Amino acid sequence: MADHYEVLGVERSATADEIKKAYRKLARELHPDVNPSEEAAERFKLVTHAYDVLSDTEQRERYDLGPQAGFGGGSAFGFGDIFETFFGAAQGRSAGPRSRRERGQDALLRIEVDLDEVVFGTKREIEVDTAILCETCNGSCCAPGTQAVTCDICRGTGSIQRSVRSLLGNVMTSSPCGTCRGYGTIIPNPCPTCAGQGRVRAKRTVQVDVPAGVDTGMRLHLPGEGEAGPAGGANGDLYLEVKVNHHDVFSRNGDDLLATLEVQMTDAILGTTTKLKGLDGELTIEVKAGTQSADIVTVKDRGITRLRGGGRGDLKVGIQVVTPTRLNNAETELIKQFASKRPPVAAEFAKFQQGLFAKLRDRFLNI
Repeated sequence: MADHYEVLGVERSATADEIKKAYRKLARELHPDVNPSEEAAERFKLVTHAYDVLSDTEQRERYDLGPQAGFGGGSAFGFGDIFETFFGAAQGRSAGPRSRRERGQDALLRIEVDLDEVVFGTKREIEVDTAILCETCNGSCCAPGTQAVTCDICRGTGSIQRSVRSLLGNVMTSSPCGTCRGYGTIIPNPCPTCAGQGRVRAKRTVQVDVPAGVDTGMRLHLPGEGEAGPAGGANGDLYLEVKVNHHDVFSRNGDDLLATLEVQMTDAILGTTTKLKGLDGELTIEVKAGTQSADIVTVKDRGITRLRGGGRGDLKVGIQVVTPTRLNNAETELIKQFASKRPPVAAEFAKFQQGLFAKLRDRFLNI
């Protein structure tokens, strides 16, 4: 890389005014408005960068010292020499420039599924607003046809070292280069699309396989579907928190489905068989003669597919016997005849039982 003093045509001892005067003279000759040639444009960039460095007192001092400035005296025995003697390397020496390329952040989104989709699982397409790789520069951060150049302040090390004299001798200190921010390179021509980030904000579609048996609160992990990292870094991961929507008829208890079936008093007395629509097709429920309210009818293997282990839970139907409230004279007379032929039974408290039907009852009563 050309020396900044040579680019501006001044001596290393030039004053700030001499540097400014030299820059203005060259800028008038090389400015694109005056000289549109490509060669002039490249020289104008070099002249401008050289002036930016040499016109700043601190940057000029670092440039003059270079990245590996000496200890000042050479013979002094300071902390750097002590640590190098015992540990094999001078403390404060840079481990190298840091990479622009970093892993993207993880993302967490919520996905809602219906109860019938949970029975066998489903596929979804979700739209994610996140960072994606810049297609213009393909993550290089540089404008097409250009590339990053070595920082002329730190000479590509990413850090600046200085010798500080103390009571115990000279100590070498190291700090990130302020010009390149520790990267060791600078980007003179950033990509116009991503502004030198190597990624842009955009919406993209992600295909999601929602497995059977998921429940509210569970998280699905999609590796590599998070946001793209800076400078072409690896993508983060995407996590989807599941919420199973409420169903008007069926509820869930683990891998079992719960429902309530209302039957007429006569059907409960005589028994009946009925066909109803389930979450996954038609199902047959047999109500035996003499069925009581809170009895449970179990339909095997018509529940939720188990998330692990395979197989399905059951459908458990709680029976609720409906007592007619409006009878005509003929119906009332028949009920009286039926009651007169049966021995009277005094009403009494039954033994308390807490079972599955209590949960169904509480659901309907919103307790």
